[in-house]
Amino acid sequence: MSAADPVRSRLASLAAEYDLPTAAPGRLGVLLERLAADDRAPTPIRDAGRAVDVHVADSLAGLRVPEVRAAGRIADLGAGAGLPSLVLAAALPDTEVFAVESVGKKAEFIVRTAQAMGLANLEVVPLRVEEWRAGEGTVDVVTARALAALVVLVEYAAPLLREGGHLVAWKGPADAQEERDGATAAEQVGLAPLRIHAVTPFPGADRHHLHLYSKVAPTPDRYPRRPGMARKRPLAGSGRA
Repeated sequence: MSAADPVRSRLASLAAEYDLPTAAPGRLGVLLERLAADDRAPTPIRDAGRAVDVHVADSLAGLRVPEVRAAGRIADLGAGAGLPSLVLAAALPDTEVFAVESVGKKAEFIVRTAQAMGLANLEVVPLRVEEWRAGEGTVDVVTARALAALVVLVEYAAPLLREGGHLVAWKGPADAQEERDGATAAEQVGLAPLRIHAVTPFPGADRHHLHLYSKVAPTPDRYPRRPGMARKRPLAGSGRA
């Protein structure tokens, strides 16, 4: 990227907006280059001019949640192309970030990209979230971006979170029924809805929300259920998982 490149300028603007470390813009630039150049990148949005907003700026919006900035250990569920896990690892170099992704090709892309970005604080967990038993009770913040309905996410997150930990779910327009279902399911697994952050990560993205839940009680021993059950038989509400 040249110094005059608008993508580089946008990264510099984001770095100033979110008070990112000096090395972060360069590392995020490498991420955008990998998304554009790697035919195996698991996302349809690969052009850097779009991806800098749709992927990087949207992922950085998580830093608007103070609990994310304060986390020592973050687990990104269904990490896909490594968003937001790769972005958060670049933004928070002192935080351990775990990208939980069971699809082999996606996990391999995250590994290759993390190496290219020089991220020493990111580890890929090539398992379904229900199978990651080593992570149970160890995580400060669970993140989930475009993964599932809230009723499913709270069940995925609860066993991993330590008491006092938090789930942050990236969502689009507000959905009152989904929020009610999520709150009902959360109560069953030891979580409680805390607040909802309305965010505008880039121009035109004015209906984005970050849903924050807190772990307020121990999760019953029957969780996690076996893989797939959270989606097939959601704990509460309409079942739109």
